[in-house]
Amino acid sequence: MAEFGFGWVVAALVLLILMWASVRIVPEYERGVIFRLGRVIGAKGPGLFFLIPIVDRMVRVSLRTVTMDIPPQDVITKDNVTVKVNAVTYFHVIDPVRSVVAIENHIVGTSQIAQTTLRSILGQVELDELLTKRDEINQRLQQIVDEVTDPWGVKVTHVEIKDVELPDTMRRAMAKQAEAERERRAKVIHALGEFEAVADLGRAAVVLEQHPAAMQLRVLATMAEVATERNSTLIFPLPIELMRLVDTLRTKLDQQAAQIPRQDPTSSV
Repeated sequence: MAEFGFGWVVAALVLLILMWASVRIVPEYERGVIFRLGRVIGAKGPGLFFLIPIVDRMVRVSLRTVTMDIPPQDVITKDNVTVKVNAVTYFHVIDPVRSVVAIENHIVGTSQIAQTTLRSILGQVELDELLTKRDEINQRLQQIVDEVTDPWGVKVTHVEIKDVELPDTMRRAMAKQAEAERERRAKVIHALGEFEAVADLGRAAVVLEQHPAAMQLRVLATMAEVATERNSTLIFPLPIELMRLVDTLRTKLDQQAAQIPRQDPTSSV
């Protein structure tokens, strides 16, 4: 009787162990890919489900977005400039079955294809494009990597270039170029200012010529400004018209003097 009771206890323990081995609980962000005798029967979860002990095997697959840094890559651009570029990629699993069956490790595979694609794409662009058109390059990287990883059931949402490390010689050359560009812009702005100032002075001269009284008011205003600075020299401006009148009178007197005949002192009456 004791042996019979012991047998029931052993059977109950074995049954509990089998039930414990067959129970699986998968959280919301995971799926369980079930293999039955080596064949895939699908993905289950989230929640509680049972497996057939010894017959079924489950592989957990996370559906959360993975943020993975791409190690710094030495890249030679199209214009033969060597730069060191690092990036980051964001991806997640959209098909748990393919992510297990199609590739051994989808995280390592995505990392490797992102590195090789980064070197390949950046080798086709020039340094200026790499620095100024980074958004376009990011989109190209994302599309290419996503096309490669799609058969694996992996969706690549973003590939972003984080940092571009330039050689010291290239940095100095770019600094000189930027300085020269700033000097060029300063000279252009100065020249435009001079041109506008000359144009304004020309228009002002036309207005003053048409209104002599305005010219006199301007002269008086200038004298007032000079007087406020406590200068020891006082300037009396003469109108241009007065100088022209004096010059005209002198010309007429010279002409009249030239017309009067001169008398010979040796001649007699």
